[in-house]
Amino acid sequence: MFEKIKTIIADQLGIDNADELTLETSLKEDLDADSLDAVEVIMALEDEFGIEIPDEDAENMKTIGDICHYIEENK
Repeated sequence: MFEKIKTIIADQLGIDNADELTLETSLKEDLDADSLDAVEVIMALEDEFGIEIPDEDAENMKTIGDICHYIEENK
């Protein structure tokens, strides 16, 4: 699960080496993702996992670990 999420985030944000991403990696602080980037990441995750992530839940996802935890619980 983590590897797939890492790959999606790296693809969406143009990160060359997804292996550098960890559960603690912050989308905003570490990856400089703005709100548009975050929306694109969420949309890609929704498509990949066949789920819908409400805006209020997406706003609480600060790290890759937050995203993994949410998807594992809601998939």
